[in-house]
Amino acid sequence: MGVGMKVRKAVFPVAGMGTRFLPATKANPKEMLPVVDKPLIQYAAEEAVAAGIDTLIFIIGRNKRAIPDHFDKAYELEAELEAKGKQALLKQVQGILPAHVSCVYLRQAEALGLGHAVACARPVVNDEPFAVILADDLIDGSEANPLAEMLAVAEVRQGSVLGAQRVPAEEISRYGVIEGDEIDAGLWRCSGIVEKPPAEEAPSDVAVVGRYVLSGRIFSMLERIDRGAGGEYQLTDAIALLLQEEPVFAHTFRGKRYDCGSKEGFLEATVEYALRHPELRDSFRSYLKGLAETL
Repeated sequence: MGVGMKVRKAVFPVAGMGTRFLPATKANPKEMLPVVDKPLIQYAAEEAVAAGIDTLIFIIGRNKRAIPDHFDKAYELEAELEAKGKQALLKQVQGILPAHVSCVYLRQAEALGLGHAVACARPVVNDEPFAVILADDLIDGSEANPLAEMLAVAEVRQGSVLGAQRVPAEEISRYGVIEGDEIDAGLWRCSGIVEKPPAEEAPSDVAVVGRYVLSGRIFSMLERIDRGAGGEYQLTDAIALLLQEEPVFAHTFRGKRYDCGSKEGFLEATVEYALRHPELRDSFRSYLKGLAETL
């Protein structure tokens, strides 16, 4: 990463099958599942735009038309809202993305893993440094924008940065886990990374979760890896090669993370975001209090 190089592009791998949410995801991508009144992919896009990203690259699969449609202009809907004088709703629909932000959609023909999905973005990224956001890792950015924090670390440290979180031993086998030294509060210089190790073999309790800022060199590493865990091309394996050649850091972001790839995490996010929603918080809090008394 060159000095002062600004990351302008973010990749959103959204070609997964969403099997944990079937039948809801049979015809609708899991990234379009709403937390209160916004789909997961919109929360992710808003985080990227707020961090200074102006090109959103979506790696889509079959049955993913809902995502391009969501970010596209909806002439009929806007005309209907305008005719009925529903200005607040019209403003929400028109303001999903600012005018200066571009969306690019690339097809991943087969779901061959996160590494393969990221490699699909190379023709648009052009070996520049870029971000990767997994939309089903929803992070509450009310205290600080997690991607913006990571971009600042990348620029100062001149290396790739992985979003990280300490996780309990019983969950460690679900994640890529880093090995390295903590060089500052919440910041590690990575010396290794392992995909989904058993708890007793994990090099640390610091897991990689849902956010990456990567050097363009990662594409060369993705060309060198074979299929790994689950028969898929693992981004973790490419990062393991990358950190042998240039600095890779892990940064623990502020803000609560919700694993919306799981039903329980998705429901937790829905409840907690509803409790913060200006239209719902008071009535919903009263409802939950009443419900709690019956449990």
